[in-house]
Amino acid sequence: MSEPTKAISELFASRFGERVKLGPMVGGIVSAEVEVESWLEVCRILRDEDEFGFEQLTDLCGVDYLSFGQSEWDTDDVSQEGFSRGVEGLGPGRFNWADRPEAAGVKQRFGVVVHLLSFRNNHRLRLRCFAPDEGMPIVPSLVEIWSSANWYEREAFDLFGIVFEGHPDLRRIMTDYGFTGHPFRKDFPLIGNVAVRYDPQKKRVVYEPVEIEPRVGVPRVLRDDSRYKADEVDQAAEATAGQIASDDAATGEQEDQNG
Repeated sequence: MSEPTKAISELFASRFGERVKLGPMVGGIVSAEVEVESWLEVCRILRDEDEFGFEQLTDLCGVDYLSFGQSEWDTDDVSQEGFSRGVEGLGPGRFNWADRPEAAGVKQRFGVVVHLLSFRNNHRLRLRCFAPDEGMPIVPSLVEIWSSANWYEREAFDLFGIVFEGHPDLRRIMTDYGFTGHPFRKDFPLIGNVAVRYDPQKKRVVYEPVEIEPRVGVPRVLRDDSRYKADEVDQAAEATAGQIASDDAATGEQEDQNG
């Protein structure tokens, strides 16, 4: 453990105890997890106390841990036929609501991550907390501590459906007012819920059921092609023949000189 990381770890342990769990340093930024009950208290201390001095919130985002750590790809034991041969089962966004996979390996499904910056101490910090209720994810708003959280929290509410309790103006910011669902959730259908178009007869925008069929966009798996291998063999044979001819010519010239 480096000296800066060790110093921060000791500082957090002495000030917060079990309320904050430090994780590894990634990209030069210390990561920490805070229980949602202590979210506001810890963040206010991080801003106000001089030993921390995190004056600025630079980013806030939501995270959906549905199917976290699970993979639907099979790139080792697949056949040589079929464009979708690398996919096993139905991943996030390609399943019926009743058959959706459950989050695994994490305590709760929805999390909130913030990045903080301390100018006076030249430190960066990454904080995370989890919403306790998956059905109605609620996390206290940080707007009263850092005003820059305002639009970030609206964005996380719009795209993930995370409710920030105490936010002064929590409404959609990226999607339309009549939009159905939250598009960054992993169980949101890839084709959407409704189709939107302008009706020239009604002279307004209308919402209709989606008519297109869902499809799986599978990246192409690059494999060895025998045609290219044949070209490589031909090129190698030509190079070998050329080298033999060159050696024969050199041998002939040497024999003429010796004769």
